[in-house]
Amino acid sequence: MIEEFLARMKKTLPDYAEYEACLALPPYRGVRVNTLKISAGEFQKIAPFSLGRIAWEQSGFSISEEKPGRTLYHDAGLFYVQEPSAMCAAPLLNVQPGERVLDLCSAPGGKGTQLAQAMRGRGLLVLNEKMPDRAKVLLQNVERMGIENAVVTCADPESLAERFGGFFDKILVDAPCSGEGMLRKEPAAAENWSAANVEMCAARQKKILDSAAAMLAPGGSLVYSTCTFAEEEDERNAEWFISEHPEFVLREQKKIYPHREKGEGHFAALFVREGEGEGSFRRARRDGIPPADKRTVALYRAFERDFCKVPLEGRFASFGDSLCLLPEEMFDIRGLRVLRAGLQLGTAKNGRFEPAHAFAMRAERGNFTSVVSFGEEDILRYLGGAELPAKGGRGWCVVAYNGYPVGLGKCGESIKNHLPKGLRR
Repeated sequence: MIEEFLARMKKTLPDYAEYEACLALPPYRGVRVNTLKISAGEFQKIAPFSLGRIAWEQSGFSISEEKPGRTLYHDAGLFYVQEPSAMCAAPLLNVQPGERVLDLCSAPGGKGTQLAQAMRGRGLLVLNEKMPDRAKVLLQNVERMGIENAVVTCADPESLAERFGGFFDKILVDAPCSGEGMLRKEPAAAENWSAANVEMCAARQKKILDSAAAMLAPGGSLVYSTCTFAEEEDERNAEWFISEHPEFVLREQKKIYPHREKGEGHFAALFVREGEGEGSFRRARRDGIPPADKRTVALYRAFERDFCKVPLEGRFASFGDSLCLLPEEMFDIRGLRVLRAGLQLGTAKNGRFEPAHAFAMRAERGNFTSVVSFGEEDILRYLGGAELPAKGGRGWCVVAYNGYPVGLGKCGESIKNHLPKGLRR
């Protein structure tokens, strides 16, 4: 189908020859520094590969490294591997700490974790993914990046719209698309391309946008993005959206092509919903939030006094055996599949508190009293599941690479490995 696709692009682009020539070049690669854990400037000093600035994201860099995810600072959550042009959409929302934000089609988590950085741990961030397997990957990235104020859900957009009328201040819709901007990165995108698929994607995107519109509060902002060049999915859908939803105004539109800018290709449109007032769900209902098990909370507080420098404040909730610290303005979750609500602290076992991996990966590495740091050789062994040599002390400790946490251990004659088996190399 690549010939039909190229014929369409030839009709669309006045500089088509430059586009066709660029397809033979290597794809652009990038990383986004996780500023919840380290500043972009500090990461530049320790980065194990060369970095080049990206114009539309202050913490984003272009790289030539082919496998940045294999470096240990990735395991520590200091950066997210993200194609450069994909970083252009989230900044358009201008997310602020304390807001209610929804990333409606969030997996694997690039744009959602980008929004989390802007929120600085304050407010409510709902990261939704309809497909269960992809939602699990999303949750892993949320934990690795040390995000504490996210609720990870697994639901279709229509069912969310029924619950959250006018609830969110900002919404990002990074919609499933025909993926024309992925041709250099993923050859399967070219093999699977068809005009029929473009039309199918455009129709599906309209339904998702309808759901998003219902959930945005008056005065709120919505960004719609794709990684495709098809006008049916991009500009025409933007035009359709404001015609179907006259309360919305198109404020900005951006389209990146790989032969014009240093990115594989992306489209993003910013809409603002006019009007003022409260949405039908603006006041968070808390009667459907599971209460915290008092015994588990007491065990956690005892553990916290020895393990943490500053006690956590906020509302706790128990989900099965797991104790979590909820985000601000947590909502009624009855009937909704929630993979994680806020920060997972751990569980009570045999009269003691056992911390969770997510707790060790919290954004502020200075939170903990017991941190044991190792170099590359030992951390690679740890990531493979091995125990580490003792460095004094007993009990729970955070295992770190050059000072940056990668997981938990239990100190004794050696440091017993408590990295979740699903995360081991």
